[in-house]
Amino acid sequence: MRRVYGVDFSGARDAGQRIWIARGAIVDGTLRIEACYRAADLPGGEAAREPALAALRRLITAEPNAAVGLDFPFGLPAALVPEGGWESFARGFARRYPDADTFRRACVAAAGGRELRRLTDIEAATPFSPYNLRIYRQTYTGIRDLLAPLVAAGVACVVPMQPALPGRAWLLEVCPASTLKRDGRYAPYKGRGEARRAGRARILEALACVERVAVPDKVRRAALDDAGGDALDSLLAAVAAFRAITDPAFPGPRDGRYVREGRVYV
Repeated sequence: MRRVYGVDFSGARDAGQRIWIARGAIVDGTLRIEACYRAADLPGGEAAREPALAALRRLITAEPNAAVGLDFPFGLPAALVPEGGWESFARGFARRYPDADTFRRACVAAAGGRELRRLTDIEAATPFSPYNLRIYRQTYTGIRDLLAPLVAAGVACVVPMQPALPGRAWLLEVCPASTLKRDGRYAPYKGRGEARRAGRARILEALACVERVAVPDKVRRAALDDAGGDALDSLLAAVAAFRAITDPAFPGPRDGRYVREGRVYV
């Protein structure tokens, strides 16, 4: 059985403080969460973005039997991908777009000023286009500094664009908001105050009662106390990855727009 990770991602300069990672293992059909921590707490991790992402790459490289749910867009709408396929797109990404602002400007220009959405964004009801002003840095950093290096090193498979091969980590795009929407549980939970804390508590209770997920008290407290909701989002990312890989149909269709644009697993 594979170990499961959920990563609430960030492309900010202090990404090590903003990225939360939930780690779990599948035991008797249940996802047992073992820990939840910031990327800055990884071996060699720091608050700054570059060392934090390097530490995250090392973690994934060292876990060839892991399924990792990552909360950022893995691709762009097909109309904005001139390469023949996703892997070519990822390998040439940094050359095509030298920085995040160039990336966003190029996407907006190619789309005629519109914010196009992928098929999976429509199906999963994700909040934003991959190059929306609120998340374009996250998209850019995730593809350039995480997916592309891991694919180039041959240590991970990005599904469903690549086959889920044994002996390599499986990387899955997830969206905590979409997971909550699918289950009819989406309600405000990010922010300070008793009402938002109660929202986080309701989500955690649902994970324990409805999902096959066991969350230890220490992790539960961390998710409740993190007013930004990032710790809880990492748990939801792990749940989405767990659902996906235990679905008999995983990884799903490997044709059409999914293998060019990516797929959000909810």
